[in-house]
Amino acid sequence: MERVQRENRIVRYFRETRAELRKVVWPSRKETTRLSAIVVAVTVGMSAFLGLVDLVFSRLIGLIVR
Repeated sequence: MERVQRENRIVRYFRETRAELRKVVWPSRKETTRLSAIVVAVTVGMSAFLGLVDLVFSRLIGLIVR
């Protein structure tokens, strides 16, 4: 009896997962490209900003330590 219940749980899990995936509204290729470009641009911008902040603090600490 336990084996039958376990199989039913697994089957139910996959059935429910499949039903949920059918409800998903997937983005278009154009929207995906646009959003990916935004993520890359923000990442590059933040990297440059944090690199600049790191450089400034490194120089300040260098001046203080000397």
